[in-house]
Amino acid sequence: MGNINYYLVNSNILPPVYSKVIEAKNYLASGEAVSTAQAVKMAGISRSAYYKYKDAVFEYNGDNNDETETINAKLKDNAGVLSALMSELYKAGANVLSVSQSVPVNSVADISVTVRVTEMSVSIEKLIENIKLIAGVNAVSIGG
Repeated sequence: MGNINYYLVNSNILPPVYSKVIEAKNYLASGEAVSTAQAVKMAGISRSAYYKYKDAVFEYNGDNNDETETINAKLKDNAGVLSALMSELYKAGANVLSVSQSVPVNSVADISVTVRVTEMSVSIEKLIENIKLIAGVNAVSIGG
């Protein structure tokens, strides 16, 4: 098989079937459709069109790393501390992408939370200040 070439193309110049395939794939990925048959019906395309293009058409969302931040914290091993941190992220409008927590050592757990910050209602600096005020948060920093 030969080399595969990729092009980044404005979707406005493409036939609508490509956008419909992406739409059907999104219905499946989000769980809005439970089957391919349901997804293609919702998108308004045939199953044959979907299967013809599904492995060749992808949506480009950009690779802007400025949209995410990783928050590292040391939390006391007390009930509700992690929940309070998550609540603060929710109030700020941060979209949690991943959470990693170590097993507590000496009653302190290391936690790393990666969040999308584009929809936040406060600055990342203000968010960190608010997290520092939570009872049971020993330390908090950005990055890494």
